[in-house]
Amino acid sequence: MGLFDKLAGWLGLKKKEVNVLCLGLDNSGKTTIINQLKPSNAQAQDIVPTIGFSIEKFRTSSLCFTVFDMSGQGRYRNLWEHYYKEGQAIIFVIDSGDKLRMVVAKEELDTLLNHPDIKHRRIPVLFFANKMDLRDALSAVKVSQLLCLENIKDKPWHICASDAVKGEGLQEGVDWLQDQIRAMKT
Repeated sequence: MGLFDKLAGWLGLKKKEVNVLCLGLDNSGKTTIINQLKPSNAQAQDIVPTIGFSIEKFRTSSLCFTVFDMSGQGRYRNLWEHYYKEGQAIIFVIDSGDKLRMVVAKEELDTLLNHPDIKHRRIPVLFFANKMDLRDALSAVKVSQLLCLENIKDKPWHICASDAVKGEGLQEGVDWLQDQIRAMKT
């Protein structure tokens, strides 16, 4: 690291880079959320399901995010663990309108949190209770209860109600995640 890089870091001029894993079951809205977080001139017009994974980059006022958008389809979920070591934060997206698969989402979350590459790390986890615009959607509080989030004691976590299509609730979550990452890096 050169002198100018150090100086820029001390003055807060250099943006910190962070690797974020975006996980959740298929059709929960992960790719739509990531698309909404990108600047408007970089957003895709059409969103298609992620096959395997894709890597997206975007910037906020103080951080450069590299987001690994992992497919939520059952046959691809075993790929998630290959990226756990690199992840510095997790965004876990839940379809709050999909009551039938809430148990599957909880199982995947439990598997994630108990993985050796995640279990003993104080890695922030942001939950988006997505699709809140649906008539029968569960509230963020109810999603939190069904996933037993109150049992997560060793990691900072936060849940936000969101509507990824309209971008509602996303900024609150990203602001919280930014604060957590900044606190980790100081």
